[in-house]
Amino acid sequence: MADAATTPLLTSHEAKPAKALSIDDAIETYIGATGARQLLTAMLLAFAWAFEAQQVFMPVFTDAEPTWHCTGVAAAVGSDPCSPAAASASASPCALPPGTWEWDRPAETSVVSEWALKCGGGGPALVSLPASSFFAGNLAGGFLLTTLADTHLGCRKMLVLSLATMSVAGVLTAFSPNVWVYAALRFVCGFGSSSGSGGATQSVAGFVFFSVGFMSLPALAYTLREASWRIMYLWTSLPSLCYAVLLYFLVQESPRWLLVRGRKQEAIEALRQIASLNGGEGATTSSFSMLDACALEVGDGVAGGDGMFASLRLIWERRWAFQRLAAMMTASFGVGVVYYGLPLSVGSLSSDLYLSVAYNAAAELPSSVLSWLLMGRFNRRSSVVALTTASGLCSLACVVIPDEEAGTGGLHLAAELSSFFASCAAYDVMLMYSIELFPTSVRNSAVGLVRKAAVLSGVVAPMLVALGRERSYWSFGVFGLAVGCLGLFVTCLPETKRRRLSDTMEEEEEAAAAAAILSCAGSSDMNNNGELV
Repeated sequence: MADAATTPLLTSHEAKPAKALSIDDAIETYIGATGARQLLTAMLLAFAWAFEAQQVFMPVFTDAEPTWHCTGVAAAVGSDPCSPAAASASASPCALPPGTWEWDRPAETSVVSEWALKCGGGGPALVSLPASSFFAGNLAGGFLLTTLADTHLGCRKMLVLSLATMSVAGVLTAFSPNVWVYAALRFVCGFGSSSGSGGATQSVAGFVFFSVGFMSLPALAYTLREASWRIMYLWTSLPSLCYAVLLYFLVQESPRWLLVRGRKQEAIEALRQIASLNGGEGATTSSFSMLDACALEVGDGVAGGDGMFASLRLIWERRWAFQRLAAMMTASFGVGVVYYGLPLSVGSLSSDLYLSVAYNAAAELPSSVLSWLLMGRFNRRSSVVALTTASGLCSLACVVIPDEEAGTGGLHLAAELSSFFASCAAYDVMLMYSIELFPTSVRNSAVGLVRKAAVLSGVVAPMLVALGRERSYWSFGVFGLAVGCLGLFVTCLPETKRRRLSDTMEEEEEAAAAAAILSCAGSSDMNNNGELV
């Protein structure tokens, strides 16, 4: 912050015109203080994250590797191949003769047992294919849908479209005849999966609802533990479809996006609706003349809307924006390996599957609270580095701690939960950090790419989990190294705490230049006073 000594360096003898009103200032002026009804609307939008969480972590139960037992029927050979010694020597029942073993639960409770994926010759690649397909579809859909939100669709239509696509695909998944159709529908479901985006408050609410959706899965799965895995998809997809229809009629488009797109009349209507939610008096169209003074350069801000990849082109053309995006995406990939990989690996733990998932899901909620506290009190960069380092160390501890020895099972689970908790908080902070790093004109696309970098790690995580069932360093070891090392890339990014959000690329460049002048002025002042720089 500039002090009295540095202020003269920032002023000129020539009179300068006053800075035009920003979009944030204009919107806050018209809508007033946030009222209860507007807060409820924000909560309604954030609830989309709950349905996304259910689809993300559904394979933990539907694609689980079931337990099995020997039937006690000896095969027509000299020795019993399902004797305790023989069974313990083989981690898989596939090598045992038919009729000497069976699943502990009905075969239709998991796709692995219903379609004999484990013993069908496909190995870990076939078992992990549906989960990887979901993340691959999520990655592909993100490049299109998040960019359409910036250019043609807007936040409201994009959210409704993505939810509807995810829900319909989820319903159709329940009728899959084989693993190939199942994986294809999981790809479509991932393609449509989306969550609300916005300011820090709404984002934190979204993280909380994501935790709620995750926590609902073990309860639902335990209730339906003897039923077909198909029922799980129906119970989660049908409510999501009804929710998408509700959003279409109850939520208006973002005034900020409408203003940046130059659609002033629609922005006025949206502002009037939000103001009414806050208890404000109805305003006439003429009373919104302040919007004309907003410092907007719509043509440069959105590249004229000539193409859906205009936002990405703006980032590519500016070196500072590309460097920010590359660094944040690299760190996000490392966090995503742990964030998406560990919940899928709980089935390999010796504890009960439902309790293990419940513990991991419960870690989501306090991590959201921690991220909110860190955003308010500490710098963004130091928070991310501390959290990723802690997550990496705890994940590596899972490799070092042997879970075969008595008394170490609890330590192993504690280390796994600690790693997941730290990665959850790091992911939350990184998403909010990304919101502050990029101006309005490209924010949706930039934040979407940061999220998709984490999703990219989810494509390879299921395979690592499958390999890690035999050797833990393929899962926990790789997870720890990835999150610990790649998280250091955020040290290349500027600090954004207490900085006002920019609306256009030019405004962000001006803010960065002003910050550089302040830094140079402060350094010069300390040199003149003989202090260390």
